[in-house]
Amino acid sequence: MTKHPSVLFTHGRFYSAADPRATAMLVRDGRIAWLGDAADAPAADRRVDLGGLLVTPAFVDAHLHATDTGLAADGLDLSGVRSAAELLGQVAEFAATRPAGGVVLGHGWDESTWADQTPPDAAELERAAGGRRVYLSQASVHSALASASLLVAAKGIDGYDESGWVREHAHHAVRAVALGSLTPEQRTAAQRTALARAASMGVAAVHECGGPGTSSEADLLSVLALSGQGLPLVYGYWGELGGAERARDLGAVGAAGDLYADGALGSRTASLRHPYHDGDHGVGEAFVTAEQAAAHLLDCMRVGVQGGFHAIGDAAIEAVLDGFALAAERAGVDEVRSAGHRVEHVELIDKPMIARMVEFGVTASVQPVFDALWGGADRMYAQRLGRARARASNPIGAMHATGVPLAFGSDSPVTALDPWAVVLAAAAPTNPAHRMSVRSAFAAASRGGWRAAGVADAGVLAPGKPATFAVWETPGGIREGLPDLLPDVEGVAPQRPVCARTVLAGETIFEG
Repeated sequence: MTKHPSVLFTHGRFYSAADPRATAMLVRDGRIAWLGDAADAPAADRRVDLGGLLVTPAFVDAHLHATDTGLAADGLDLSGVRSAAELLGQVAEFAATRPAGGVVLGHGWDESTWADQTPPDAAELERAAGGRRVYLSQASVHSALASASLLVAAKGIDGYDESGWVREHAHHAVRAVALGSLTPEQRTAAQRTALARAASMGVAAVHECGGPGTSSEADLLSVLALSGQGLPLVYGYWGELGGAERARDLGAVGAAGDLYADGALGSRTASLRHPYHDGDHGVGEAFVTAEQAAAHLLDCMRVGVQGGFHAIGDAAIEAVLDGFALAAERAGVDEVRSAGHRVEHVELIDKPMIARMVEFGVTASVQPVFDALWGGADRMYAQRLGRARARASNPIGAMHATGVPLAFGSDSPVTALDPWAVVLAAAAPTNPAHRMSVRSAFAAASRGGWRAAGVADAGVLAPGKPATFAVWETPGGIREGLPDLLPDVEGVAPQRPVCARTVLAGETIFEG
């Protein structure tokens, strides 16, 4: 007797190195029991006719914020506003639907797309919201606009500005108050919304990145409780310096993720070797020294959890890699490599630093859509860095070619939960020198995420492996076994794949 009825998926097209011509797959007890030609299929308790649809390994989103993602899905989306006046108008309209004592939560405004890049001040926000408190996270979620009554929570804290545009530590203070206004039920509902959305996009697992300043212990425990409950698996990361034991006790796989070595380019707080290009903003903010990074990594290795950091600017990445070198001096390179540490974002990294990533076996958890949104000759990267440095940013293809292990994610709600957009952004970056093949990008967006979480046997379709996969309608056609994503010579993009089913260890968690 099997634990669950066996299921034969037949008349499909399977993206599998084990059998590229397979047209059927048998699933038993959460694993792939057989893969081959439908004419040779063994008996099964149940059959599912796929009608010629494509089956691939499911995606893994290697950097996600579930609560924020769920709130953004049902809340005030400001990604399309192009002026301060438009932002205030949307706040006023949305606030009218909120309780008088509540907090207006919004996300996604990006002043780098505005002709006049001056946002509204705290008093204007308060008036627009009819006296309600307002928290509006900028696209990078490393700064926010706060209304006057919310801004008092950040008074005297680094990053405070009386205009209401708060950064880093002051931002963390107002963010804690804003998200603290949610009831546990509201928080769980937002997380469930985010995970269900992920499943509908062919995502079977996510890496939830929490920590002080980003979320709370209660928030992380809440989303971990939803893991695999008819929803994607959740691998938790707790980003606290020296927090290895705390991460383990919370059920996280790593004291990593959003452990901030610096800020973000959008808020001009990423730590740079050379000053920002647009105005007198210095070189950003550095929060972790090499010695601190080394101590954290050694502590993680002692406790038995992954270590890692958020590092965007070249100065921050250099400090973190210097920390890896110090840790290797004390524990040995092989011990550091075997621990499977990771660094998030790594947007401004050069060839010598890429070589050090390879030396220490560090996974780069990156978000290719950052480049799609902010790369190019006149968008945010060019504004902050100048065109030359912007063109050198996000060299994801170069990291792949050099041997850096990659895991792709969205950093949702910073970018949308859309894994095929992630694959396309890596295969067709704004700087063609950084491109990689669609097949390699897909591997980083699927198998790479499992490996980054320490799961070695997932992310492929082969007998004996977990039956975790997604089924796709491919109206744009198939090229080399995967959906055709790249525009033709005239720049016409194929229609995007549509998820018809997502299966996690044999259990259907989404069916369209």
